[in-house]
This record gives sequence, C-alpha cells and structure tokens, in this order.
Amino acid sequence: MDALKEHVLNQVAQKGIRFIRLWFTDVSGTLKAVAIDPGELESAFNEGIGFDGSAIQGLTRVFESDMLLFPDPSTFAILPARSKDDEPVARLFCNVHTPDGQPAQSDPRGVLLRTLEKAKQLGFTVMVHPEVEFYLFKNAHDLNKLEPVDQAGYFDHVARGSSNDFRRKAVRALEEMGINVEFSHHEGGPGQNEIDLRATDALTSADNIMTLRTVVEEIALSENQVATFMPKPFKDHPGSGMHTHISLFEGDKNAFYDAGNQYELSVTGRRFMAGLLAHSREISAIFAQHVNSYKRLWGGGEAPSFICWGRSNRSALIRVPLHKPGKGKSTRIEFRAIDSAANPYLALAVIIAAGLAGIEGKYDLPEEAEDDMWRLSDLERKALGVAQLPHSLSEAVSALSESDLVAQTLGEETFDFVIREKLQEWHEYREQVTTWELERFLRGR
Repeated sequence: MDALKEHVLNQVAQKGIRFIRLWFTDVSGTLKAVAIDPGELESAFNEGIGFDGSAIQGLTRVFESDMLLFPDPSTFAILPARSKDDEPVARLFCNVHTPDGQPAQSDPRGVLLRTLEKAKQLGFTVMVHPEVEFYLFKNAHDLNKLEPVDQAGYFDHVARGSSNDFRRKAVRALEEMGINVEFSHHEGGPGQNEIDLRATDALTSADNIMTLRTVVEEIALSENQVATFMPKPFKDHPGSGMHTHISLFEGDKNAFYDAGNQYELSVTGRRFMAGLLAHSREISAIFAQHVNSYKRLWGGGEAPSFICWGRSNRSALIRVPLHKPGKGKSTRIEFRAIDSAANPYLALAVIIAAGLAGIEGKYDLPEEAEDDMWRLSDLERKALGVAQLPHSLSEAVSALSESDLVAQTLGEETFDFVIREKLQEWHEYREQVTTWELERFLRGR
C-alpha cells in the first residue's frame, strides 16, 4: 500500500473516525454517498466497494450493473461536526470502476480525469478558481412565496444579518476541511451570496465545488433556511452563476502569460480562448444544463449570452481579468456562463477540451468586443460577427447532439445519456401550464 493510503488509515485511527462517507456524483451532478466502517477502508482502497451502478442515473446499463467505488486517498477530509456530541465523520471522493478494475467511462470524475490527462500529454496543468453564487431563503414551504433571508444588494454589509453569519459559518466549515476560500460577500439579489474558492488544480476544484454545495445546503438546513444553486429563482433579480477563472501551467510557468503581448496574454492563452468561443454553443448544454439555465443567460443583469470576449466587458462570454503588475502567474481567463448547479466535472471537462482544441488547431481569436452587447441591436451584433449562446435547453441540446468534441470528451455512453435526459427535461417543461399563461388568458374574463 502506498504512503498516502497509509497516512489516511493512520489519520482515521488517530482521530477516532467513526464513519467514512464515500462520495461520487451521477451524470447530472447529484452527490451520491455510502457510509462505511473504518475497518472497511483498507479493503476499499485495495479492492473497491461494490454497488449497483444501474441505480445511478447515467452510470451504466441494467445488464452490466455491478460497479466498484475506489476512494481517492488525496481527498480525505473530516466533515465539520453538527454538534459537540457528534462522532467524527470523514469523507473521500471516489473513482468508479468496472468489475475488471477499469475506470468506468461514464463516471463524471473519470471524464474530467481523462481530459486532464490529455492536457498533461500536451504539457499543461489546468488551474481553476470558481466563484459560486447561491440564494438563501427563510423557508420554502410555499414555492410561490419564497422569502429571501434579507433585502441586501451587491457587497452590502447587513449588521447582524443572516447572510453574514451564514457565510462565516460556511467559510469556517470549508477551511476546516482544508478548502481555502479567497472571498465571500453578498451578491446583487436579495438573499444572494457568493463564495470564491482559491485556485487549485481542476480535479481538486471540482471536488471542492461539490463539497461547497453540500456544506452550504447542510448549514442552511441547520439554520432552518433553504439554500439553492438554481440558476434563476426570481424573474426580477440576478441569476446565480459560477464565473470560473482558468489558466494553464507548464511546470511553474503560466502558459497564458506573455509580457510582450496585448494584456500580457500569450498565444497559447489566445488560442485557448478562441477554442472556447468556437465551441461554446455545442458545450452549453453541459455548463448550463437545465431549462432554468437559459432564463439566467437571457435574463439580463450582465448575463453572458453573447459569444465574444473583452477585458472589462461584463456582457462578454469570456473576460481577461486584470492582474497586479509583476504578477504574471495570475494571468487567466474568466468564463462567465457556467451555472452554480452544473456538474462541475463534466462542465470543466468540456470547457478544457474546447480550449485545448483551440490550442491544437491554432484557432484565431476574434477581435475584442468593447461594446455592451445587451445595448446593441441584433443587426449591430451581427455586423460585428457576434453570435449568441442557445436561447433554450432544446436549442442547446440540438447543438450538443452535433458535437464531435463533446462526444469524444464525454464518451459514447455519457454523451447519449445526457442528450436523452436533457430532451426529457425539455419535454416535461414544455408540457407545463404556467401561472403566467393562466394570468394572460384568464385575467378579466
């Protein structure tokens, strides 16, 4: 057994860990878990823990249902105690394997691992820094009368406010688990908050996003509140996205940095951006995977609906943030369209794959967009050559279904499942009769 596994086993014994939760996700990004006794952990490391994969959405077919969970020892963390009398509980993220020990092609974490391996073969390590937005409600007993925990706005400090206390608890819990938080603040909507995680490698970042969502939801429940990462819970308030900063490193060197180029952005960085822009429509059903996602993208409020890039242009899909003088390692791009509710493993996989395609194909980056795209007419945007993201999940799935890049990145099984699942979501949504329709056709009659 390698040293890292031995270290985890020693930590479990020394800390008196009573239960170990093995975490993984289904294709939609829902967290799954099974708890094992510490005495089973060594066997889990070496032989895996068996489970019925056909019961997990998109993981495998009924006639090949046996699957194995192999814990990743590098993800060991002790979960925050819910009370002083709680027995210590730890968690480990897992990779899913088939009974013959091979990585399952449909495991979302495995999809990202394969993409990162391709980046490694090209000489790159991918670093990711996510900004995760969410809403807090006092309760959700009546879904037609959701009440935010406050009426504050962007960067507001609410004295003795629920959001301040909540963020403090969430940040403390994350940092106790070894997840470093860079910022936390109130966002633009009432009861809307943001927690920004420090940059780390892409796989760890995806694990951290899943952990943050779980921690936030559990703390909310303990406070008799409800947290939601739903993209657009309110018609008249901003949606919740996950602006994601990405950079590539070659060893200790930031491959996006070149002091002699405009904005100190290298040819590699420009080609990565060009690839992401070129493939953004076909990957949108992955980074914005729900019907509600397109109400965020097309709901205004600086939502990034237009396929362009800019330096300070917050209506653009990709932004090149400023970095302090002499801080070339901070050169990065900011992709602004991802939902907080997306499956982070699949979303990062297709985004990275699109960028790498731009590097390998030597794509040309279009001219920078300096105008506020929301203020221009369709004709003006067309004259500038600025295309648009899909307007609906249906349109996004149509683009996805034609994408060789996404099919190769996700693998055949996951690709086919995502298309089927998203079409089903669209069909179910389309069948609904909404309150808006009833009010429009029945009012005054």
